[in-house]
Amino acid sequence: MISLKSNPLTFFNPEPTNDTLGAAFFDTGISCGFPAPTEDFGEQQHLSLDTELVKNRETTFYARVSGQSMIGAGLDDNDLLVIDRSIEPANNKIAVCFLDGEFTVKRLRVDVDGIWLKPENPNYPIIHVTEENDFVIWGIVTNVIKKV
Repeated sequence: MISLKSNPLTFFNPEPTNDTLGAAFFDTGISCGFPAPTEDFGEQQHLSLDTELVKNRETTFYARVSGQSMIGAGLDDNDLLVIDRSIEPANNKIAVCFLDGEFTVKRLRVDVDGIWLKPENPNYPIIHVTEENDFVIWGIVTNVIKKV
């Protein structure tokens, strides 16, 4: 099971900063195939990852992944998740949930028969959520930030 290492009171919420420029950004289209010559990098621009990744600052938080149950969805141990609490939970979305005293991130399966939390690793079981569970959906994963 993947759990989030943070307590709900210590999640990082991005605060507004005076640095509205962000990091340097070169919009040249870096080739993933054969290298392509470029005449020059042109004018330097700035890019803020908050602008790119956060749609609603008041309801978005970051949390780090711990575990392997979502590797099939591209969520690996120590990845940083961008989670938005304003997005409506829906079938097939990846959600951060609080289940029986623990945080977990799983793919939601919702149908007329109930709610399931589906891992993206066959070594982990699907969890059927029942009325007996203490269950809250904290937010929907919108992006993942990886270190290479």
